[in-house]
Amino acid sequence: MAPGSDDEAAGGWTPFGLAARVAAAESRVQAELDAAVADAGLSDGYRLEERTRLALGESLRSMFATVEAAIRRHATRLLADRAAPGGTALRSSEEATARLIRAGLLRERALLADVIARVREDLIAETLPVAVTGPDEPSLLVRLAAAPDALVARAALALLAADSRRRDARDRGEMQVDDLSGELHRRLVWHVAAALRGDGADPVVDRALSEAVVRCLSAHDDHERGDSTALRLAAAIDPRPAEISSLLVEAIGDRRLGFFIALLAQTLSLPIEQVRTLTIDPVGDRLWLALRALGLDRTAIARIGLALADADPRRDVQAFAQQIEMIVRIPVEQAAAALAPLALPAEYHAAIRTVDRWTIR
Repeated sequence: MAPGSDDEAAGGWTPFGLAARVAAAESRVQAELDAAVADAGLSDGYRLEERTRLALGESLRSMFATVEAAIRRHATRLLADRAAPGGTALRSSEEATARLIRAGLLRERALLADVIARVREDLIAETLPVAVTGPDEPSLLVRLAAAPDALVARAALALLAADSRRRDARDRGEMQVDDLSGELHRRLVWHVAAALRGDGADPVVDRALSEAVVRCLSAHDDHERGDSTALRLAAAIDPRPAEISSLLVEAIGDRRLGFFIALLAQTLSLPIEQVRTLTIDPVGDRLWLALRALGLDRTAIARIGLALADADPRRDVQAFAQQIEMIVRIPVEQAAAALAPLALPAEYHAAIRTVDRWTIR
């Protein structure tokens, strides 16, 4: 960008700069994840803040413990049925966890990216300011649960139940393993089983652990994940363009950040994982583009941006205030075009980033 150019003066919120902002945001998020994977964010520029670091550690330990207990319980029973010494054939929980860490499971990029994103979503949601409404006015999901449309009502009740289960789990210091995608859950379960395996090859133990894993996997239902439940409600509502703004603002005001993310993903036809990442990104460039792509006006974007800034100390509220006038002048079509790469298949999008990075070098 040439110094003194119109694009520079507009802070990059011009047609020429929108794609660059999206690309820069993705690069920054990936660099942050690289630092987290390397050693829990020791790089000063992308260091995990202490609150997130602690919550991440608790979540990972909870996930390991939940999976380990389920596999151990069933495998021990199978070994006892087969007259095998189940209590001594499997490693202790401490040994299994240490083996997982040494094996590099905490450096599994996809798993760490997913858990960090969910941890940050929960931390932000917990501290979002509650919108002030009338004393007798029910919350958004409660109203939707009483909707005359049976499909909407059932989906809202299911999301209320899922959110309640997640809150209960967080209160117990746990992270629901059921929130992981089927692929990540499968990978984690098999790794835990391998870590429980004792020294040497024992076909009886291996068979018991394998059968225990199959049992755990069969209990994992992608359809009942929190993301799936929220997306079903968003699809059931199928909001008209004139309705989406108020729904998004209300979701933020009710601290239903997961539903906010699902509404964005559904209406923009983007993967929910991508939308979660752009929503929790403290810089927010892609989120403002997403909101403009849906036609949100200055008031709605400001309310959402200020609420997120209140909840996330990483956000620069002054920078947001300085840019909002330029953000709301972005035409809807240009905002949608700038976000188009996010809708590509994940493997293709990742390949493009890799090739572009090495080509630029």
